[in-house]
Amino acid sequence: MEQQQTKIARPDRWTIPARGGSPGGGPADVRAGRWRGGPAAASLLALAVAVSGCAASQGAASTASTSSAAAGRTAERTVPERTAAPTAPATQPAREAVADLPAPGAAIPEDPARLARALTDTTARLRRAIDDWIRDGDPAEGRAPEAVVLLALHQQRIYRHLARDPKTASRTYPGLSKALAGEARANVTAGRNLLSLVHPVSRPARFRVREPEPADVLLKHFRHAERRFGVDWEVLAAVMFVETKFGRVRSPSHTGAKGPMQFMPGTWAAYGMGGDVHDTRDALLAAANYLRASGAPRDYRRALYAYNHSWAYVDAVRLHARQIKRDIRNYYAYYNWQVFVVTTRGDRRLTGP
Repeated sequence: MEQQQTKIARPDRWTIPARGGSPGGGPADVRAGRWRGGPAAASLLALAVAVSGCAASQGAASTASTSSAAAGRTAERTVPERTAAPTAPATQPAREAVADLPAPGAAIPEDPARLARALTDTTARLRRAIDDWIRDGDPAEGRAPEAVVLLALHQQRIYRHLARDPKTASRTYPGLSKALAGEARANVTAGRNLLSLVHPVSRPARFRVREPEPADVLLKHFRHAERRFGVDWEVLAAVMFVETKFGRVRSPSHTGAKGPMQFMPGTWAAYGMGGDVHDTRDALLAAANYLRASGAPRDYRRALYAYNHSWAYVDAVRLHARQIKRDIRNYYAYYNWQVFVVTTRGDRRLTGP
């Protein structure tokens, strides 16, 4: 399939996290750095590119659809420019009022009380939109409805902001309900952990991004891998979320890790079972195979540490997996979080509206 390339053409430095070893290439906020240890030591390409939460973003969106809803497209974008990605119609529109949805670059409140209200409102509306999508649409076909996409992006940007500002985060939690405060702490902590692995990029870089496979197609693959290897599908989903934002990031890491689960060639040869490293189903089976061989499901911490030699990474993946297990709507929300690159001039968004 063709993939869209996003080119960072001027010294707006993009960060590619420096993390430990992993069979794959690492979290999806893009990073440049060195991996240490592990049978598949590789860079967390997606972490610097798609890390799950850390700072309000302004930047170029650039995606190429490869889902069943649209044919793949190839394009090159200069990141400091804003270029809207082509939007495929959702199967069924969510019932949220489109005119009242947050814009992709809507301001994030600075005041903790206003932040708490914004997060409460955004999360409640996002859950309603997801319920509508599951009930009236078809998450196995095409993109999510506009309401889900925009509300998920706004939620993600709030969490990125809170992950970057621990003091504000600690003053925001008391304004949330008990349940949402627990969820917020988990997302902020996971985002902060992953952000700790990121270092700003200091030279031009080019990234390939594309639309992920439909949410329920991925869910089918996760559950198939769980049945075959006994590894919780929520853990596999959390790993893919952190590594490549569910396959949005398609660039190999600077050390050569490839595919939606970012496998190094040697590790793929041992655990890929003759499959295609770029094929989502094959990559998820290989990840489950590797995690099982490394101690899962008996000891997920040990298995995830083998996947990536970083306890910050391990804890972030486990926090996200728990949120998915607690409420499957969190899977659909994470699925719609977008790819960001951390630069010395601020975050840049590579995918989404």
